[in-house]
Amino acid sequence: MKPIEKIEKENIWNIKFSKKEVLLDKDDIKKRWVDLYRAQALGNLLQNKVNLTFESDNESIYQVYTTVWAVGQDFITLKGGVYLPVNSILEVN
Repeated sequence: MKPIEKIEKENIWNIKFSKKEVLLDKDDIKKRWVDLYRAQALGNLLQNKVNLTFESDNESIYQVYTTVWAVGQDFITLKGGVYLPVNSILEVN
């Protein structure tokens, strides 16, 4: 597995993302949606943060510890108005 680089959410603006889906298994994709909606509920109700692990267009792996404010069809919104494409997210913890 590739090394995971921890970053601050403010630095996500500097990362380029691919349009490809990073998860290949349909069950993994379903789990990601469940985890994202759970993270949104925790963020909005309790201001809890989660670890989001995601992949850039050059296949580097990053992890950010932040609050998920909104989950959309193609993007999620993090605290501070930062957007992250759903198809780039590998894991939500």
